[in-house]
Amino acid sequence: MNFDAAVEFLDEHINMEKMLAGERATAPTLERIRELLRLLGDPEQQYPIVHVTGTNGKTSTSRAIGRLLMAHDLTVGTYTSPHVVSLTERILRDDVPITRDDFGSLIGQLARLEPLLAERPTWFELMTAAAYAHFADTAVNAAVIEVGLGGTWDATNAADGAVAVVTSVGLDHLEFLGDTAEDVAAEKSGIIKAGADVVVGYVDDGPRRVIDERAREVGAASIVHAGEDFALTSDRVAIGGRLVSVRTPRARYDEIFLPLHGGHQSENLACAIAATEAFFDRPLNEELVLAATAGLTSPGRLEVVGRNPLVILDGTKNEMGAAAVKHALDEEWSTVSPRVLVVGMLQGKGKDPERLLDALGATSAELVIAVPAPSPRTMDPEAIAAAALDLGVNAEVAGTVDEGVARAKFVAGADGLVLVAGSLYVAGAATHH
Repeated sequence: MNFDAAVEFLDEHINMEKMLAGERATAPTLERIRELLRLLGDPEQQYPIVHVTGTNGKTSTSRAIGRLLMAHDLTVGTYTSPHVVSLTERILRDDVPITRDDFGSLIGQLARLEPLLAERPTWFELMTAAAYAHFADTAVNAAVIEVGLGGTWDATNAADGAVAVVTSVGLDHLEFLGDTAEDVAAEKSGIIKAGADVVVGYVDDGPRRVIDERAREVGAASIVHAGEDFALTSDRVAIGGRLVSVRTPRARYDEIFLPLHGGHQSENLACAIAATEAFFDRPLNEELVLAATAGLTSPGRLEVVGRNPLVILDGTKNEMGAAAVKHALDEEWSTVSPRVLVVGMLQGKGKDPERLLDALGATSAELVIAVPAPSPRTMDPEAIAAAALDLGVNAEVAGTVDEGVARAKFVAGADGLVLVAGSLYVAGAATHH
């Protein structure tokens, strides 16, 4: 099966878009993915796993953990979602995406196995099985696995993580995870298994109690919390990123250059260091930490893709993430003006364009340009523009992301700033700018 045929085959299966449109596979279950993995020879059992969940920050944290493990001489598989441009970005071996040919071959193998299953798998279950199989086939020493949605019933949870990381807990994907932060925490803490070491990021007291209770119930080996057991001791803006110092129960790491923008990325790095220490059960080599972080990237997360004007992409889709983006813009680019926002969103329970725009700091923008996200779930850009007008901000509607970005660059001028946000679908469509 070639790459295009593999994508076509995957798209025949139920995915998030179809689920939100009312089509469901069945009640939540891990049986389909477990049966599929058994037919593949249980590849997820061939290497130790660091399992990462969270409302925000899980992709950046996963990529940082992968880099830290690689720096300590391990061959590492990293599975993240969603992708920004290509499906192959989701499956990395030592930071290199799976080739299109290998991806097609893997999906072709799964297509041959599908008739043997009692029930048809979902799109994400097939992708997850492909990742686990690829990592076994290429003999990785460890894998960093990012949860797709929630935790308990996520396909990635067919494997047992030696380390379980919860980066953050906020309100998102309410259709599936519940209406309160405690509900969300209960779903996310489902990745914690007996004997696992648990790393908890900056989480409020209510969700934290839920996570701690889960860890006690299943017999986790240890648990550490951000702000208490590990923390940032310094964090300041540097040219091209940040300079960060971190303390953990095992060591101190000083003046780490992090080539990512936003204080939230410093918090993600602290989680990654704590998780990697838990994996090795020892302090890390500080020189190797510096080497690992120097090459760290996180596409679509406050990613600078253009100058004159400054064009920044961020796939943030909820208020917690939007507030972090606004803080980063105000901290690092407060003098760059005018500021123009290009925003496209997906529909969903709790998705309020006015709240998202307010959290992004739209009230200080010159203009908001609403665009359709390149997804069947796109929110009507007219609704986004109306929300901006309700906030007292000038707003326009563009027919595509490209049209929106072109207009934003014209309005911003050479000295201004264009932020493209609201969804990774939108950020992905703007990467070439």
